[in-house]
Amino acid sequence: MTEAILKTKDLRVEYRSRELGQEMKRALKGLNLEVRRGEVYGFLGPNGAGKTTTMNVLLGFVNATAGDAWLFGVNVREPIARQRIGYLPEQTYYYKFLTAEEILRFYAKIFRIPKADVERRIDAVLKLVELEHARKRQIKTYSKGMQQRVGLAQALINDPDLLILDEPTSGLDPVGRMKVREIILRLKNEGKTVFFSSHELGEVETVCDRVAILAQGELKAEGQVAELVRLHQQPNLEQVFLKIIGYHESNDQLTRNRQAA
Repeated sequence: MTEAILKTKDLRVEYRSRELGQEMKRALKGLNLEVRRGEVYGFLGPNGAGKTTTMNVLLGFVNATAGDAWLFGVNVREPIARQRIGYLPEQTYYYKFLTAEEILRFYAKIFRIPKADVERRIDAVLKLVELEHARKRQIKTYSKGMQQRVGLAQALINDPDLLILDEPTSGLDPVGRMKVREIILRLKNEGKTVFFSSHELGEVETVCDRVAILAQGELKAEGQVAELVRLHQQPNLEQVFLKIIGYHESNDQLTRNRQAA
């Protein structure tokens, strides 16, 4: 078996609602995951399923109520080096007056990358995300897709072994989504481990080795896309997803779909 890079066991996260008198709410209910070295692993679920909460536990932003999580065999509750991890949040913010080069130098300094290696790393990641031509332009002149690729570049500046990406194609047009997908495939070919959440199920189907489907804080399904499609007797991952989360089309929608077909 390939080494597990990321693992959770009986992971539970509870929080108290802000509404007076409300009971504790469970964001995660005993989550068990195992992501192997070199995998591209899709982490799927509707809004509020617990995907971002899981990532926040892994990154040390949130403490689990119970259970455990490990990165590279080290419990995330322990002081662990984040040097081997790259992270892209769903909402990125950069100072608009900075250039891509300046942003990447800033992150290189945070990661304490030796000065002799900084420019080489900047050249490499800008080439990977296809922003070499715009490296000296201010971020305020970038399109949404270009800004997202800058986010990927900063997540890669420390040459991480594991990438955690929260909705990396959110808000992008088809060309932007295609470019991000190509970058993920290149990272896979380099042997990187990629753990990412997405609502773009067609792209997940294209790039992922395995996927997990969450609903209401619980793991409902996990496996290779082809296996899940066969097991649930559906034509594609989107239909598998809808079936697992319990979505049912209204009669009006069914009628429109039949007419469209």
